[in-house]
Amino acid sequence: MNLSSWIMAVRPRTLTLSMTPVAVGAALAWAGDRKIYGLAMLAALGGSMFIQIGTNLHNDAVDSERGGDGPDRVGPSRVTASGLLTAASVKRGAAACFAAAALSGFYLVFIGGWPILLLGVLSILSGLAYTGGPAPIAYTPLGELFVVAFFGVGAVCGTYWLCTASLGPAAIEAGLALGLFAGAVLLVNNFRDAEADARVGRKTLAIMAGRRVTIWIYTGLML
Repeated sequence: MNLSSWIMAVRPRTLTLSMTPVAVGAALAWAGDRKIYGLAMLAALGGSMFIQIGTNLHNDAVDSERGGDGPDRVGPSRVTASGLLTAASVKRGAAACFAAAALSGFYLVFIGGWPILLLGVLSILSGLAYTGGPAPIAYTPLGELFVVAFFGVGAVCGTYWLCTASLGPAAIEAGLALGLFAGAVLLVNNFRDAEADARVGRKTLAIMAGRRVTIWIYTGLML
């Protein structure tokens, strides 16, 4: 097994986008109610990271199959398109990560009830649908909205709910703040890849809005 190739496929530099919302949700619960459950927080952190890693791996494999990571790609190399790993093995890695997230979720559902079950199921399905299925989210202008919902509001509010069994405006506001930042990160990536993405029929927000409007949207997300 080529460990360096798998590390490249996981995209470790991006994982703070799934770690930070869990930390913020737990911090808010402690600051407001002095409630925090260490084991549940570790399970939430692991589940959130596994969902992101699974999404990254699935994206790597499927984008290569769709021709989206060709030689004109500007960003970091992708392992499937580069021939470092096969699409089948990367997809199996993604499936293993989603399964690990589901296992973490069983304990979290016991703690947080049906809202956590609903959030977990939607998160995993959205991770698969991001680049998979007949209408991948990543091939539409809705990718940034997906990121705001799941790597911002969902992760912060889900963690806060696990600790307090309630929701408050501070958790929602913090979730939006982190989600909008994560959406801005995705928008930058899509802005960079706009030419290559358009070649394979993607219609990301950066492509549909055009260069000038995309810059203004990015500014709005950051503000």
